[in-house]
Amino acid sequence: MKKSALLILFSATLLIACKNGDKQAEVEAPLVVVQEQVDAIFSSHWMNEIQLNNGTTWEANIETTQGVEKMQEVLKTHATSSMESYHQLAGDLNDLKNTLVKECSMTGASHDNLHVWLMPLIAKIEALSDAKTMEDAAKLKQGIEENINAYSDYFN
Repeated sequence: MKKSALLILFSATLLIACKNGDKQAEVEAPLVVVQEQVDAIFSSHWMNEIQLNNGTTWEANIETTQGVEKMQEVLKTHATSSMESYHQLAGDLNDLKNTLVKECSMTGASHDNLHVWLMPLIAKIEALSDAKTMEDAAKLKQGIEENINAYSDYFN
């Protein structure tokens, strides 16, 4: 849903800029969209969208919970002292995420809410694999840790 909103915003900005002949707006529009994408990756807005199961946590399949626990362990034990190590962490987390997705057998509302939790995590892992600075990589790692550690707030 956010991607479509960004696409609409980008398209509308370009359309207005083209109609007005405003060359400066054409240059700035992509920068605005990129900044919004960056802000979305670093944010925790997903917490406003996820729901509990009538005030309690959702029942998750054991494979999903074990996958999250493996991600937590990797985050605790993986040293991140260089860009190469951050990119390796992203690769390891991506492998675990792929297994988690493959083995998920959840359905219904619990599955829908798992996706609310999972989609920003996927974006953060992807962004970490492409991070160019230690500062961005450290911020992304922190966001990934927050995302993964919040799992138990919503699922059991």
